[in-house]
Amino acid sequence: MNGQMKQYKSKLKDNGLKITEKRIRMIGIFLDEERYLSARELQGKMNTEYPGISYDTIYRNLYTLNDIDILEQTTLDGEMQYKISCTTRHHHHFICENCGDTKVIHYCPVQTWQKELENVEITNHKVELYGLCGECKNVSA
Repeated sequence: MNGQMKQYKSKLKDNGLKITEKRIRMIGIFLDEERYLSARELQGKMNTEYPGISYDTIYRNLYTLNDIDILEQTTLDGEMQYKISCTTRHHHHFICENCGDTKVIHYCPVQTWQKELENVEITNHKVELYGLCGECKNVSA
C-alpha cells in the first residue's frame, strides 16, 4: 500500500492540492475496503479518528478526490458511492447491490457496440453490472 499511497500523494500535489492528514486517511480507508462506500459510511469510519468530522468535509473531499480520478463513483440505491479508482488496465465492474463488493470484468463490449451504432464515434464509456455477489445471494436464498 505504501507505493500506492505515494502515487496518490503525487496526484494530489500535481493537482495543486494539499496533502492533508484527513485526505490521506480517506484514501487509506478506500484502499483497505476495496469496495464502494457511501459518504455516511466513510464519515462513520473517519469519526473514530476525527470525532465530529462534518459531512461537508467528507463530501468536499469525496468530490475533490473523484474530480482528480483518485476515486470513482457510482449510484447504489439512489445514493452516490465511491471506491478507489482502478489504475490498472481498462476494465469494467460487477457491483454487489447489497454489500458493495466489486469484481473486475476484463471483457469490454465497446467494439461490438461501435459496429452496431452507425455514424457515431464512442469517445468514452463506463460499464457496470449490478446484482448480488455469491455470499449475499446465498444469504438471501
